[in-house]
Amino acid sequence: MAMLRQGGSATDAAIATMLALTVVEPQSSGIGGGGFLVRGTAEGGVETFDGRETAPAGATPDWFLDPNGEVPPFAESIKSGLSVGVPGNVALAAMAHERHGTLAWATLFEPAIALAREGFRITPRLNRSLAGTTDRAGWTESGRKLFFDSDGQPLPPGHLVVNEELAQTLEAIAAGGPEVFYRGEIADKLAKVVAAETPREGAMRTADLASYEAKSRDAVCGAYRGYRICGMGPPTSGGIAVLQILGQLERFDLAALGAENPVTWHLFVESQRLAYADRELYLADEDFVPVPVAGLIDADYIARRSALIDPQSAMPSVEAGVPAGASVALADGDEPEERGTSHFAVVDARNTMVSYTSTVESAFGSGLMSGGFFLNNEMTDFSRSPHIDGKPVANRVEPGKRPRSSMAPMVVWDPEGRPLLAIGAAGGSTIPVQTARSIIGVIDFGLDAEDALAMPFAMAYGDAVLVEQGTWLEGAIPQLKAIGHAKVGARKVGLKANAVLNRNGRWIGARDPRIEAQIVVP
Repeated sequence: MAMLRQGGSATDAAIATMLALTVVEPQSSGIGGGGFLVRGTAEGGVETFDGRETAPAGATPDWFLDPNGEVPPFAESIKSGLSVGVPGNVALAAMAHERHGTLAWATLFEPAIALAREGFRITPRLNRSLAGTTDRAGWTESGRKLFFDSDGQPLPPGHLVVNEELAQTLEAIAAGGPEVFYRGEIADKLAKVVAAETPREGAMRTADLASYEAKSRDAVCGAYRGYRICGMGPPTSGGIAVLQILGQLERFDLAALGAENPVTWHLFVESQRLAYADRELYLADEDFVPVPVAGLIDADYIARRSALIDPQSAMPSVEAGVPAGASVALADGDEPEERGTSHFAVVDARNTMVSYTSTVESAFGSGLMSGGFFLNNEMTDFSRSPHIDGKPVANRVEPGKRPRSSMAPMVVWDPEGRPLLAIGAAGGSTIPVQTARSIIGVIDFGLDAEDALAMPFAMAYGDAVLVEQGTWLEGAIPQLKAIGHAKVGARKVGLKANAVLNRNGRWIGARDPRIEAQIVVP
């Protein structure tokens, strides 16, 4: 808001938010990670920016395999220099600011620098995250000094954290631009930190940082009930998955079925199953793998996939389809569940929408710190197995490649072409489902943003279905089983979506109400 009040653009405000979250939400995102930014204008223009991390030049398909060629326990891969990709958020911010910033670059850093130098108070959520990942958040001396007491216990809610090292890092980038991050002292230190914890040849080098480039990508766009919806394409799977989920549901009258009808949620789950089957097989960095993007979002292909959905019966099994352009025989990899991430949505006085998802992957990333910030573990978003049953995995490790993501920043225009909604989420593989569910809430059920984000959650994991514990969906488990979903279970879910929605000419921001109020214990 400080950026907007100074006349800044939505892009300025989104960048300033990413920088501030480096300080106050280190478990989820920041300059040690990467992200995707989608920008939509009042006139319908759309641009997408790719700041996804890249694999070091020395990384090979067998990057994570042990000396016997086996995949080791996941913890050994994540808490290691092997897991750190070249961070992309600073380069993304610089590219987006050069094109659409109105405030000075250094101005965007002022709130983050103040938070780091003057301190911020630990929230209950950060305290819980520290307690749940002590071995990673407190792996390095820097992490222990910032967030733990002399007995090794996480500092309590309300404790003031001052991060002078990060303040100095941010000041340097603010004064010298992105070059300061990717070349020179900051880059040298970062590469050394990663190399010291990388148990094989090919560790990150300063040349890997110096050669990093953010990219402007083609947006993926589609229509749903007359609304135009655009998002990020590969290397994220999120935009395509959201468009497929919605497109496959368009032939069903969800509004007539109603938001509290088990059939509505059965249809939603079935559409997810189809979209995620395609995701697992085809989605990866299209600079390395021929991803059939046009075929995957083609209306006729989506209609054929939709025809597999029966309102009265669950599909016994689901396989990936064969979209146009799918000419390469690939295998489904063994990527682990994603965990971290932040999302923020902004609109400015020009009705320009920006949806930005930023991440360090797991909570506190790799646990390694450099310059006062945590380094990502995005390399573990690759499949650690390069081949499955003799077939290459699309999302295998390769030098300079960007790992597949689930992030799904999206922007929406109404049937008259007016900006309506900027939305996205955090929460790993749940991101496309959270985002599609909330878009359905707005379009089909006419909900306000917070009510749409608050809708119950249901997600398919193969032939198993998870429903959110404590919601009416938990009581609908017998009905879902009667439709044919044999494996249905309920549990609490960590959801974290954000949106700005235009209702009757007024923009209203909202977050998932499951996120507790950031009240600090004095």
